[in-house]
Amino acid sequence: MMRRMSITAEQVAEVLALPEQDRAFLVRQLIASLDHAVDDAAEAQWEEVIARRSREIESGEVCCRPVEETVREIRGKLDAHSQPS
Repeated sequence: MMRRMSITAEQVAEVLALPEQDRAFLVRQLIASLDHAVDDAAEAQWEEVIARRSREIESGEVCCRPVEETVREIRGKLDAHSQPS
């Protein structure tokens, strides 16, 4: 038997209509609410990676690409690999 969800379609639509930044915040909060075990060592390593990558971006050492461009490139590579030879 399928459990009836307590969230309504209207509530989902309301959340989806929020600005991207607000939706991203909600996603982080929802994921955090599901993640009961926190690995402090892993969290510290992620903080180091985030800090390093932020410095690299700010210094111009690396350049960022739009996500759409990156996804398009990855999909193209996946499509090329999935084509029969």
